[in-house]
Amino acid sequence: MLVELHIEGLGVIERVELVLGEGLTALTGETGAGKTMLVEAIELLVGGRADASMVRPGAAEARVDGRFVVTQGDDESEVVLTRVVPADGRSRAYVNGRLSTVTSLAEIAAPLVDLHGQHAHQSLLAAATQRAALDRFAGIDLGPLRATRARLTELDAELATLGGDERARAREIDLLRFQVDELDRAGLGDPDEDVRLAEEEAVLADAVAHREAGVQALGLLTDDEAGRDLLGRAVAALAGRSPYGELEERLAAALAELDDLAVELRSVSETIEEDPARLESIRERRQLLRDLGRKYGDDLAEVMAYHRDAEDRLRALEGFEQRAAELEAERSAAAAEERDAARAVGERRRAAAPQLAALVERRLADLAMDRAAIAIEVGDGPDDESGERVQFLLAANPGSPLLPLTRVASGGELARAMLALRLALTVEIPTEADPGDHRTLVFDEVDAGIGGAAAVAVGAALADLGEHHQVLVVTHLPQVAALADRQVVVTKHVRDGSTVAEVREVGGDDRVGELARMLSGDDGDVSREHARSLLGRRT
Repeated sequence: MLVELHIEGLGVIERVELVLGEGLTALTGETGAGKTMLVEAIELLVGGRADASMVRPGAAEARVDGRFVVTQGDDESEVVLTRVVPADGRSRAYVNGRLSTVTSLAEIAAPLVDLHGQHAHQSLLAAATQRAALDRFAGIDLGPLRATRARLTELDAELATLGGDERARAREIDLLRFQVDELDRAGLGDPDEDVRLAEEEAVLADAVAHREAGVQALGLLTDDEAGRDLLGRAVAALAGRSPYGELEERLAAALAELDDLAVELRSVSETIEEDPARLESIRERRQLLRDLGRKYGDDLAEVMAYHRDAEDRLRALEGFEQRAAELEAERSAAAAEERDAARAVGERRRAAAPQLAALVERRLADLAMDRAAIAIEVGDGPDDESGERVQFLLAANPGSPLLPLTRVASGGELARAMLALRLALTVEIPTEADPGDHRTLVFDEVDAGIGGAAAVAVGAALADLGEHHQVLVVTHLPQVAALADRQVVVTKHVRDGSTVAEVREVGGDDRVGELARMLSGDDGDVSREHARSLLGRRT
């Protein structure tokens, strides 16, 4: 719902702040006062075409801000849409204060606002929306059809990945057999094998020097007059001398540790042997692991994972014929289910189309289009069993051809057709209405060329629609304005040689006076009395 509208520098509007509420709001004023600029401001917010000619003379830019309250279930959130049109340069769009593209702005605004009149932003003109409207009217559950189509998509994808044509499959099988055989012969089982082999290679590659270093170290510790003897003499020198008691204990512990080290040095040195054959074997194995890594992965873990995947893929391809036959059988059954579901949906759509058309026609008759005809085309034939192609057609006058709503020339006729369709979907079948659809509906020229009882009918229809949506209507008819929940008046005056439009909500005597002006051009007693009688109809 649009709760606040801010406009600066747009046409005759210098600056306007407008707070809006629920229900039906009538936008009234003299011809040329600037009512249409309010609609154009909203159209800019929903991604409409921007033109530098919109900018008020003398202003650097035009700016429109709209604050919307978005309701989803029990949750409410706000979104602020902004459009800036400079007098020179390209327009800019903002969403919640952040720069955006006009396309993104339009996508966000699409579920928030619908304009009906001579405007492009009308969701009910979209083929998908018209199809959804017919489905909602008919109470069609698309779940089974969507499920069968999703299953067909899954099966087609599995068939596609199972293997290409026979030659391609044969080539892939040959390659996979070679790769799996190569990896099988490698006998990979430990992702850390190369690390262990690198450590062993480092020992074997320098075995003689390693052993000599150990022997030398052992001699420096255990030979006569070597480290152990000297340390033993130090312990003996301090024995029994109280000032060195603690140091004597530490030296004795070091002597014991040295004895342990000597034993371990001897043990390690004796295990180091030259083994050229083992060294060569390790080097060959490590080279093999590097070669496999270049082909199948950055490390042994990845190579082993590729090995498993290749085995799985090879098994699938080798069992292609059996699996393909199984999938084809499943697909045939799923296709039959899809055709049955599509046929059922198509039959219900085709049965409901004339019923909805008749309902809209009855509403149009109340809106001074009693000779208009509505038809709803639904696709047919083998290529469209489900009736996906849905199109609403209108013939506004007898003898006129039925044309798609997108080709209706008259803004007023189109707006009334949209109003009739909205009423049929929202008011006459409220149990089927979408409870999450709280968009703002804007009607411009909906009352063009009508008056009297028809004008009252249009006002009543808009008031009915206002029970379910926020509705804004630009109107010249007091019968329509009087049935609104609130009335906003646009006036213009000349200030410092420049025309300025002002917008204000009227109530009480001010509203009576505005309705009287709409009735007769003045607010005399007779006109005011008539205005009060019109307002009395709201109750």
